[in-house]
Amino acid sequence: MIRTITIRLALLVAMLVPGAVHGQEAEWQSVLNAARGQTVYFHAWGGEPRINAYIQWAAREVERDHGVRVVHVKVSDTANVVSQVLAEKSVGKATGGSVDLVWINGENFASMKTNELLAEPGWATTLPNWDYVDVENKPTVVMDFTVPTDGQESPWGMAKLVFIHDGARLAEPPASLEELLDFAKANPGRFAYPQPPNFFGTTFLKQVLVSLAPDASALENPYDMTIAAETFGPLFGYLDELHPHLWRRGKAFPKDASQMRQLLADGELDIAFSFNPGDAAGAIANGELPPSVRTFVLDGGTIGNTHFVALPFNSSSQEGAKIFANFLLSPMAQTRKQEPEIWGDPTVLNVGALPAHEKALFEALDLGAATLKPENLGPVLPEPHPSWVGALEEAWKDRYGASGG
Repeated sequence: MIRTITIRLALLVAMLVPGAVHGQEAEWQSVLNAARGQTVYFHAWGGEPRINAYIQWAAREVERDHGVRVVHVKVSDTANVVSQVLAEKSVGKATGGSVDLVWINGENFASMKTNELLAEPGWATTLPNWDYVDVENKPTVVMDFTVPTDGQESPWGMAKLVFIHDGARLAEPPASLEELLDFAKANPGRFAYPQPPNFFGTTFLKQVLVSLAPDASALENPYDMTIAAETFGPLFGYLDELHPHLWRRGKAFPKDASQMRQLLADGELDIAFSFNPGDAAGAIANGELPPSVRTFVLDGGTIGNTHFVALPFNSSSQEGAKIFANFLLSPMAQTRKQEPEIWGDPTVLNVGALPAHEKALFEALDLGAATLKPENLGPVLPEPHPSWVGALEEAWKDRYGASGG
């Protein structure tokens, strides 16, 4: 409904003010002109070869069509990028920053917003391809971990927690956290999660926290120390029971989702998980997992969100960064990203509202037998407020120590 009203208002403005549309086109043309010849240093997680390859493809497309060079600066922890921009601000470096664009969401976005490290509000909604974004049906494209984006970051993919199993070894996977615990007890060493603060490990903690918290609505608000023990209690009670039955008895943890996937392929684990519904299909297409692998979700829903790109306030190449962000929203780039063998990352676009020839690109996608259909992914559980995440990771460390045991 919001999108429909916005479109109608835009058409009304165009009718009443004939120069309005042409003015927007002229403004974007000025961005295109200024961007030519710029180099954009895109700081993005570099831990997945398929994602790295996709970013390299997108960079080649933008350089060919717009004369903008995009350099992928591979990072392992986006919090370090936030600290880098904050350090530049602290010494008064208002221009010429070292970070032009950053792959971000959640607590890192909230931190950058709080510390005024982001470019001006609204820039994302001025991108021409913003018109295709599905604001109505995918509210997390404008609300990041309960924090309004205010157009200070541009969405480029959807994420949702899915679990992965090999149907040849485990025909009926658990359907709830309780059943997962029962499975682990009956099959010691066949399940694991990465050690927080690894993103995937923390995501598993958030899944348990949101599912078992006595009042999940409290997690939508900033961290409250007075209710922390009560809120974390069911989570740690669950983990206390689970840890002795984990892979390596919870004394060591997989490094990340890629290692979990490898352990599943090697037969060491029966269940892994990913924050990408198309990850298993992509791994099958690339020969990393056997064709018998399938994905599943838990009853009641799983954690989901949107991931974004953001402009730091002192980006050296803001125009080039905007062009790259706009390209990442294009139907062509979004379709390619959703191909399982490329990445399998779900689109942020409203496919049903696309022009027929671009809608056909999505309709032609073969997402593979291991990818659940959208209607089978179940409800999306909202992310906790970012302030709960750091407290959660610290509480986990205090309870289980560096080894997790």
